[in-house]
Amino acid sequence: MIHFVLHDPGDSVGVVVVEGVKAGMALEGWILDEDRGTGVAALQDIPIGHKVALVDLQPGDTVLKYGLDIGRVVAPIRAGEHAHVHNIKTKRW
Repeated sequence: MIHFVLHDPGDSVGVVVVEGVKAGMALEGWILDEDRGTGVAALQDIPIGHKVALVDLQPGDTVLKYGLDIGRVVAPIRAGEHAHVHNIKTKRW
């Protein structure tokens, strides 16, 4: 079962596409641009439509989603954690 998707293999986050992602689950992902799988272990519950970190990220790091810069990290995020507005902010302001 595919739990999350990403477009670019360099993305630092994937988008969860199923309900019920719970801490401790082994998540399977799909890299759309390369038509191949990847994976990460969920460290937190993550709602459908939200992001899962695929790599460890530190404050100031750029977050890449679908090959695009979507903001900067404001609190440490470990691979497998929920990546959202509590730890990522826009660079616009």
